[in-house]
Amino acid sequence: MKTYERIYEMLAKSPDFVTGESLAKELGISRTAIWKAIQSLQDQGVVITSVRKKGYHLEKGDILLSQEISKQLNFPVYFNPDSTSTQLDAKHGIERQDPAPSLYLASNQGSAKGRFERHFHTSPHGGIYMSIHLRPNCHFSELPPYTMMVAASIVKAIQRLTGIDTDIKWVNDIYLNNKKIAGILTEAISSIESGCITDVIIGVGLNFSISDFPEEIATKATSLFQNERPTITRNQLISEIWKLFLTIPTTDLVKVYKEKSLVLDKQVTFEQSGKAYSGIAKEIGDKGQLLVLTDDGQEKWLSAGEVSLTSW
Repeated sequence: MKTYERIYEMLAKSPDFVTGESLAKELGISRTAIWKAIQSLQDQGVVITSVRKKGYHLEKGDILLSQEISKQLNFPVYFNPDSTSTQLDAKHGIERQDPAPSLYLASNQGSAKGRFERHFHTSPHGGIYMSIHLRPNCHFSELPPYTMMVAASIVKAIQRLTGIDTDIKWVNDIYLNNKKIAGILTEAISSIESGCITDVIIGVGLNFSISDFPEEIATKATSLFQNERPTITRNQLISEIWKLFLTIPTTDLVKVYKEKSLVLDKQVTFEQSGKAYSGIAKEIGDKGQLLVLTDDGQEKWLSAGEVSLTSW
């Protein structure tokens, strides 16, 4: 563990100020090394108050501790401070033959993309950006509904740890108070020879503790915690999400997904084969399909594409 990580853990555990002298003595390093580590933490968005003769106090913020998360999950967790995309990090991990499952983390992303190759906003501090690599090795028809499972795991983990209720917009977005806080991107790699899905990469971008958003998305996006101090750490939430994902039966996660849906019984619009439709979302299938009763009386099952809510 790096020096700044050890200092962060010591400050996080203390409700009071911790002197530089006690930190130096505990870690067996110089006061100068302590100061440099504090600077590193502040550069990573951790708010630390420094008072002469009293020492340091952690006010707000955290850092991602991949080793601690790995201990919780019992599989490899890789942290890339210079990531352009955790999806790419996972693909590079597949090329290296990293074991599956493996989790890839970043504190920021230089070129983050969501569905349909759309770029999305990432914050240098206070976001969760991660991708998990799985190796299902099964036919496409047997593939678990991974996007539904991750979405359900996110809302369940948030509720368990914070008591905050969030909802799911079909197919892959998590909402809080009618604003988006997270998105999910699932990609699959198939084998032409076997006809099987050999690898799946599921990416998650989650606004954990971000107070400022660009003007163009400020009315549409929000954060789990905004101006208030988070009651949990990103490390705790990351660990809880993937614990639930890997341990709760698929049928139970699908049930949560349906219960937390923002779309059901709402008026939606969508396009299919170049034609625009409007109707009421009536049902979500166990594989994530959406049944819409259109205004002209047709029943249409949607398995891909965009659905825009026209009323809440």
